[in-house]
Amino acid sequence: MTKEEKRRHRREQGKGVINEFKKFISRGNVVDLAVGVIIGGAFSTIVTSVTNIFLSICTWGIPGGLSGLVTCLPAANSAQAGVDGIGQSFAASGLEEATIAFAASRGSEITADSSNFMDFQNALLSNYTNHGGTYYYNGANLIDWGAFLNAVITFLLIAVVLFLIVKVINLVRDKTEMVKKAQIEAYYQRHPEERPEEPKPNAPVLSETDLLIQIRDELRKNNSKGKRSD
Repeated sequence: MTKEEKRRHRREQGKGVINEFKKFISRGNVVDLAVGVIIGGAFSTIVTSVTNIFLSICTWGIPGGLSGLVTCLPAANSAQAGVDGIGQSFAASGLEEATIAFAASRGSEITADSSNFMDFQNALLSNYTNHGGTYYYNGANLIDWGAFLNAVITFLLIAVVLFLIVKVINLVRDKTEMVKKAQIEAYYQRHPEERPEEPKPNAPVLSETDLLIQIRDELRKNNSKGKRSD
């Protein structure tokens, strides 16, 4: 194969790939898929917003919210024990006392009016996380019941919201179909000559055995008629 033939062959292959891509991108199912993805993303935002509203209503009476439903397991080693003098947890209302104790564990004596008080407080909060009004040490093992309940409630709410939305859509669709059928029927009542004939029911399909039985019966009838004529 010469160089010119090789070049021509590569150009034809390139054109073939481009034509295949054009056919693929112009297919109806690809366009429908793209539209479905866009609408699905917008629909997901609506469902999430409604779910968050219901979730807030379901959990507003729980002190500290679902984030406060945690169980702190006892420290198994020093890495889980927390800061000396503070421990694994402290209440948010005792943040000032915890900051002073944290500074003391670092060899500094401060008060709430000290200029470096906020520095020690920020350093303290970098080691603890607030869960519903209580700070827990980041190295401690927590059983986050709130996250589990939040996932369960969110799943149920999303299922209910989707069910209601689909129910409304189906009701609207059925109502539209009923109105359309009523309009068509009213038109045919005014113009009965244009009503299409109802299709006749298809003849039952006989099995091979039934067909042989019918042939046998016909042969018997024919034989009986022949004997009578003789």
